[in-house]
Amino acid sequence: MDLHLKNKVALITGGSRGIGKCIADCFAAEGADLGICARDSEVLNQAVTDLQKHGTTVIGIPTDVTESGATEAFVNGAVKQLGRLDALVCNVGGREGEGLEDSTDEDWMRTFDLNLFHAVRASRASIPHFRKSGGGSITIISSISGWKPAPSRAQYGATKAAEMFLAGAFAWELGEIGVRVNTVCPGSTMFEGGAWDRFRNDNPEGYERFADREFPTKRLGTPEEIADATVFLASDRASWVNGASIPVDGAQGRPNAF
Repeated sequence: MDLHLKNKVALITGGSRGIGKCIADCFAAEGADLGICARDSEVLNQAVTDLQKHGTTVIGIPTDVTESGATEAFVNGAVKQLGRLDALVCNVGGREGEGLEDSTDEDWMRTFDLNLFHAVRASRASIPHFRKSGGGSITIISSISGWKPAPSRAQYGATKAAEMFLAGAFAWELGEIGVRVNTVCPGSTMFEGGAWDRFRNDNPEGYERFADREFPTKRLGTPEEIADATVFLASDRASWVNGASIPVDGAQGRPNAF
């Protein structure tokens, strides 16, 4: 299926590894030019080199989305170099702290900064560029943790639930300029160097129990499966999908191994 992305411009936050890099690779394979950001300059530069194999323009801008003005600088700087904006993917995420008793206010605020607030800042900064381009799409990478609670780490799930609400509200607010806003909600996803890869190495028996218990297919998802759904959703082929939260989780049960 031609997703009509050739010569379009997509920006991906956290696009240097894991799910974000796979999303960037999928866009580039469809012919889109890319702007990606990440904190680690060395890893970012390698990702840019890897993505350029598709023959499209790829730029990387080192960015910590929790720093004041940094997310906006990434969006504006990338668009200045690439000339337009058609798709924004807010992929950066993570958490600080553990359970309620062992987490601090700072842990919760940091988690909201990484997830919800970075998506707000990136979306706000993109509006003038979408106006010039005549519309586009924003896709926020949320999580099934936003509606499938698991023991501990409530701060992460709370931000993911907020991202889903955000997409629905922004879909109405930005509809007048032709911008669709959706969330993709991955389940537990396996990739080299990721949290589930570390868990599998540290606790292989616990990992096998988790995969067997929580997945009908007895396996975790892959970054490529998340990327395929994300890039389709960001394309004009999904023009009537707006304000939606799309689970890509293999019918997973609880999103936590414990």
